[in-house]
Amino acid sequence: MPWTATVLTLYPEMFPGPLGVSLAGRALAEGVWRLDMVDIRGFGEGRHRAVDDTPAGGGPGMVLRPDVMAAAIDSVAEEAQGVPRLLMSARGRPLTQARVRELAAGPGVLVVCGRFEGVDERVIEARELEEVAIGDFVLSGGEPAAIVLMDAVVRLLPGVMGSAASGEWESFEQGLLEHPHYTRPRVWEGREIPEILLSGDHRRIEAWRREQAIALTQSRRPEIYEAWIGRKRDDKQ
Repeated sequence: MPWTATVLTLYPEMFPGPLGVSLAGRALAEGVWRLDMVDIRGFGEGRHRAVDDTPAGGGPGMVLRPDVMAAAIDSVAEEAQGVPRLLMSARGRPLTQARVRELAAGPGVLVVCGRFEGVDERVIEARELEEVAIGDFVLSGGEPAAIVLMDAVVRLLPGVMGSAASGEWESFEQGLLEHPHYTRPRVWEGREIPEILLSGDHRRIEAWRREQAIALTQSRRPEIYEAWIGRKRDDKQ
């Protein structure tokens, strides 16, 4: 059974989208992973298949109904048994590379794409949805966030990347941002490739790349740098 993403959405036509091309698309076509869609609208109430209602207590917008959302989730409960149930939500815990690796190591995910003002809190609690955010910003719906999450996970599945080593020095894999990259031509618009990268001395090259990664992380993401320093300090104790 391949790694499977089951996506609950009001807009199934948004998928696979970018996941249907490049590495993820080729892996999908080859059966390395599988994408199953569930149209939430199919579980709507009444003649118009209503999926939302006004917020209790008043306020703008609409809220996705708990009965509708629960019915949609329960319809795939058996097929998606034992997999994390994720709700793409701006108030969720930030998605990290460590969490991505955990998801890639499992059998798959069930991803709920919210819309409007969000999902009734009761169904989040009752169906044990893990709220996940891809950044400190708000999208019009959970679909783009779900695509980002799945792309991050799928590329780590065995056989998707050309070389497993491709991911070893990427940003966040070593607790740091990634070092700079260069390629031909040797000189471009008066800017040269750093001489050390042309030296053939792999030990010095690796040391230079690490130094660059540390410096970049410290200047651009000081909170990540401080966490990295803290882990190194703990390892020495």
